Amino acid sequence: MSGMRAELEIPATEACPVARFTERTDGSVTSVRRARNGDGEYTEEFTATGNVDPDAFDQNLESLFEYQSAQVFQFTHDLKDCVCEYVEQHEHPIADVRAQDGSLVLTLHLTNITDLRDLVTELREQFGSVRIRYLLQVDSDEEGADDVVPINRARLTDRQLEVLETAHEMGYFSYPRSANATDVANALGIDASTFTEHLAAAQSKLMDEILATP
Repeated sequence: MSGMRAELEIPATEACPVARFTERTDGSVTSVRRARNGDGEYTEEFTATGNVDPDAFDQNLESLFEYQSAQVFQFTHDLKDCVCEYVEQHEHPIADVRAQDGSLVLTLHLTNITDLRDLVTELREQFGSVRIRYLLQVDSDEEGADDVVPINRARLTDRQLEVLETAHEMGYFSYPRSANATDVANALGIDASTFTEHLAAAQSKLMDEILATP
């Protein structure tokens, strides 16, 4: 058994009316689904939870169903520059779509890290920022790969993630090191003690997940 499950967060207020809706109103959107109609347009349906305001949506929203704490809405559009359509046109079926605070979160299953890297690069070129929120990789072909360890990057603050990424890019974790704490701190515009505090906090969170008892 091999492969990976990834969650990608894409700020998509310009490209996606559903993401734009979540930036303008409280609550979140789950269970985003769509179907093509005979006119070449798509009918899209989603479930909104929390205190949502349908008037904040750019287009005409039709209310389909109302639960005790959620509502199901539907609208029609032509999907120009649609994030989900773009991903699926690149032969990556989407397992789940949700939106909150102006961002789409897509869940995908891919065969290898190269596919993920290529997709992230293409999405960044097309839509701007892309963040990997969660990555679970399985490769039982390798010796000692029986344990699957999920790493949830969403546990890190934006600053902690920036510190880790910058330190890695500058070779702080390489052997021998290409950069020391002062070098990385200067690149981040902070002092060395603040860098080490952020780094320690980030590493602690990651180690909690890696060493957690199943």
